[in-house]
Amino acid sequence: MPHQEQVIAHGNLCAPGPPNNAGYNSNPVPVIIQTESRDKWSKKMDFLLSVIGFAVDLGNVWRFPYICYQNGGGAFLIPYVLMAIFGGVPLFYMELALGQFHRTGAISIWKHICPIFKGIGFAICIIALYVSFYYNTIIAWALFYFYSSFSSTLPWTSCDNEWNTENCTNYFGKDNVTWTNYSRSPAEEFYTRNVLAVHESSGIGNVGYIRWQLMLCLFLIFTIVYFSLWKGVKTSGKVVWVTATLPYVVLLILMIRGATLPGAWKGVVFYLNPKWEKLQETSVWVDAAAQIFFSLGPGFGVLLALSSYNPFNNNCYRDAIVTSLVNCLTSLVSGFVIFTVLGYMAEQRNVNVEDVARDKGPSLLFITYPEAIANMVGSTFFAIIFFVMMITLGLDSTFGGLEAIITAVMDEYPDVLSNRRELFVLALVVVCFLGSLSTLTKGGAYVVKLLEEFGVGSSIIAVVFLEATAVSWFYGINRFSNDIKSMLGYTPGLFWKVCWVAISPAFLAYIIISSLLNPQPLTLFDYKFPDWSISVGFVIGASSFIWIPVYMVYKLVWTPGSLKQRLAVCLRPERTLPDIHADSMGLSPVR
Repeated sequence: MPHQEQVIAHGNLCAPGPPNNAGYNSNPVPVIIQTESRDKWSKKMDFLLSVIGFAVDLGNVWRFPYICYQNGGGAFLIPYVLMAIFGGVPLFYMELALGQFHRTGAISIWKHICPIFKGIGFAICIIALYVSFYYNTIIAWALFYFYSSFSSTLPWTSCDNEWNTENCTNYFGKDNVTWTNYSRSPAEEFYTRNVLAVHESSGIGNVGYIRWQLMLCLFLIFTIVYFSLWKGVKTSGKVVWVTATLPYVVLLILMIRGATLPGAWKGVVFYLNPKWEKLQETSVWVDAAAQIFFSLGPGFGVLLALSSYNPFNNNCYRDAIVTSLVNCLTSLVSGFVIFTVLGYMAEQRNVNVEDVARDKGPSLLFITYPEAIANMVGSTFFAIIFFVMMITLGLDSTFGGLEAIITAVMDEYPDVLSNRRELFVLALVVVCFLGSLSTLTKGGAYVVKLLEEFGVGSSIIAVVFLEATAVSWFYGINRFSNDIKSMLGYTPGLFWKVCWVAISPAFLAYIIISSLLNPQPLTLFDYKFPDWSISVGFVIGASSFIWIPVYMVYKLVWTPGSLKQRLAVCLRPERTLPDIHADSMGLSPVR
């Protein structure tokens, strides 16, 4: 783009390849370099840690272990790996390559790919906003726990607190304790009654007033986010050296500690014990596809944004393989960390592991694991580092999600925002904070669940399906392959082309169709969401996706010419500076 890139008329970008690469003139190909007007990563490791930090989030710790044991234990790894190879990683690689080649965010990139699909960029930004409305509240919960951990006796270890009820049952360190269906652990009551105060809300229709403690925690979270993002990748790239690496140190400490607990082996066996008959169930394959998709995170605009600050000839193929592998291995290791502790809890309760492994989602991190930590030697230390890990895991993903919006909007309106990044980031953070206020109420957990289910869910999968289709079929797989060749010096292999054209779109369509055919009831804490709230959820989901057809209609209406001419213009990518400069030199790269 004219305001961000310039072309140098020397240097062979395809040096590793043979002199006459198919589709390219043997003369030197112009090299694109970044001007000073666009930020770039100070170090390669800044970029890698930012991508890993975005991909490895709280879901790796709470979602993967639960889905793994629920869907056949070790047997689940087969569909998980297959879905990663044929669906998740190709989409991950596609986005890194697109962002690096076009050097722009999720909105402006479409005029270089297929202008009529520009609504995808707006939809991505809306979805990213919805994520910021609820995801940072979960980090605020972790910050509340972190503050509460600074005591010699953790507040969720006993039933003697003002928020406890007669159903509170503390079984650790005691004999002959009867555990019934009405029993509630001290950790559960601390989470539901003291942190969330959800018992004071009758449901999604009556969420109550804002809890000032959580609002203060969220304010601190957004303050950290602002000062990490306000100067661009030069500041966020330094922050991730702490936020992206610290979780691995903590995971290692917790895994070693968990392995030494009595009963830990029961949890590991339960976690990985293969149930081969599960592979015959369609739901297992759907869960594997959905898990790898949401774990790697293509389609959120983050990979486009982060890779757009890379050097033009950076090896994005290697980056995609390395970061995807790190992400998947982190999910597997997180399972060991969680299930060694679940085995310990089962040993203490004298029950089976499945009886203590019922919690899923945030409850696994805010009830089950803290409960086990509270009864370890050195509980205060382990509680502090555990919630530090959760906060840093969440912050990394928030950095990526907001950077996707920042890059997309600033690249779309450079004349207005290019020198006002600090003010724009401040305005964005304020909007996100105000949008999160409903999640800080006494019924805020219900709002979080609704936004998580409908604000992202099927909407983002449908958006990525259209994105993959637009790149492979409208922009053209040959054009896209030649883009990669101009950056790396070689064309992607047949495997990647087949995945991009057929397998990856089919992978996404499979998830969408399965979720539509088998809708799950929306519940939280034994509360079933009313029908009207489900309707509201569908409106929230449609509010982002609707931008795609709306922009298509707008583009067709305002483009001059006959319908055929309009379609031709709307489907044809704009000529980029490399094309224009190549023409002036008499070069004719096949685009």
